[in-house]
Amino acid sequence: MTKKRKTSPKKTRKASPRRKAVPGRAKAADPLLAPVKGAERRNIGHVQLEVGRAGAARVKRMIYPPGFRWSRDMKPAVGTDLCMHAHVGFLARGEIHIEYADGCVVEHKAPQIVAIDPGHDGWVVGNEPVVLIEFDFEGDTVNRLGMPSVHRHA
Repeated sequence: MTKKRKTSPKKTRKASPRRKAVPGRAKAADPLLAPVKGAERRNIGHVQLEVGRAGAARVKRMIYPPGFRWSRDMKPAVGTDLCMHAHVGFLARGEIHIEYADGCVVEHKAPQIVAIDPGHDGWVVGNEPVVLIEFDFEGDTVNRLGMPSVHRHA
């Protein structure tokens, strides 16, 4: 005589509940704002700047605080009426308003690739810091990236 084995129905796993925050425990640091390993760090006109080399270029992470405006915060340190740097990169967080001398206005909101010509004022829109990941070639950025030396309409 053969014995029959009893088979039990397959057990299904229940999804584990999400972990609740433990009071008093710090949240994990936001990697977008965490220190960049191997980068030189400095603050200029309320902007937190971290710069690292990548081949012939530099990679920069710039954190602009809420309320930042170039003409108020950077102009005294730089000594020009407008920002004369070209900015090329990725806007990872926040929103910026760019205004050129000819009255042209451009707004960028993350996530977005940006190319900002020299000769602009700019400011943070809203209450969130702006995080811009930028690529440049120091004094040769405009030439190397094929940008105009100052903003103009074609």
